[in-house]
Amino acid sequence: MDTSLRRQAERILKGAANHRRIQILLLIQEKRCLSLFAIQDLTAASRQAVCEHTRRLALAGLIRKRYRGREVHHTLAPLGHRILGFLPNLLAP
Repeated sequence: MDTSLRRQAERILKGAANHRRIQILLLIQEKRCLSLFAIQDLTAASRQAVCEHTRRLALAGLIRKRYRGREVHHTLAPLGHRILGFLPNLLAP
């Protein structure tokens, strides 16, 4: 595996390596599209925490952000779908 692929794998794994970010991914999967405020309400996390978590998820390529005026809407990226599909296999006994 070359260096660029290792770095890409690291970015993806770090993006999903937090229980709150996994929760956000699962919420977006369930609801299909969530605003920053909706994520904040559903997770009971601070606005700053949600902003940072969604920023890291977007940098990892797991979610997409769409700006509509002052609101930001989040959807799962194809890679996010694949990661969520992989998690049950990872956790299986």
